[in-house]
Amino acid sequence: MVLACSTPTTVVPDATVARRAHLSAGTVRNYLAIAVQKLGVDNRAEAVRLAREHGWL
Repeated sequence: MVLACSTPTTVVPDATVARRAHLSAGTVRNYLAIAVQKLGVDNRAEAVRLAREHGWL
């Protein structure tokens, strides 16, 4: 859900993602950091791109 609120071409602020997902900004930061780490990529944009390529979003 948190990755789905992000876009690969522009950095969406954590506060904006948090509002869309009805979560706190801190939770969004934690979720995104975990997703980036588990996917083995370097940043949020790469995580979104990879998730889209695999049909997860």
